[in-house]
Amino acid sequence: MASTITKIPTKYLFMHLISSSPKPPVSRFFSTDTAENRNQKLERIADELLDLTKLERYDYSILFRLKLGLNRYGPSVSGVTSPSASSPGASASETKAAEKTAFDIKLEKFDAAAKIKIIKEVRSFTDLGLKEAKDLVEKVPVVVKKGVTKEDAEAIIKKLQELGATAVLE
Repeated sequence: MASTITKIPTKYLFMHLISSSPKPPVSRFFSTDTAENRNQKLERIADELLDLTKLERYDYSILFRLKLGLNRYGPSVSGVTSPSASSPGASASETKAAEKTAFDIKLEKFDAAAKIKIIKEVRSFTDLGLKEAKDLVEKVPVVVKKGVTKEDAEAIIKKLQELGATAVLE
């Protein structure tokens, strides 16, 4: 016995159920007047939700989850944060420094005798040619590498300092 299932849009199914039943059963908790008002209210809410833009629907879904207590992923993206989200003694600059994942390496100065070695080192961790690396090193102070992880940046700075250059992490 195979059964066939047809997909009927829920709006039509709901309207069919309302119109096909002779009268909703009267309960001791609500009368038929409130049931009809409730149906009209739900239809009005559904129509208003369908009229929202994508961004408004997204904001509404976040707000609705928060109201229901379903915010298991922390505060919403809209920037609203709870006071307990950060520690009471933490300042904004400390939280920014903690969140930073990409760093820049800035060459501040170097020993003139080690210029050629520094140019070679700059070429090794950048994709620059000899002339571009030379021009870059001669523009001291200058950022020689951007968007590096902290571990890689510290290794590069250590190499540059061994050659006689002063480099800092930004």
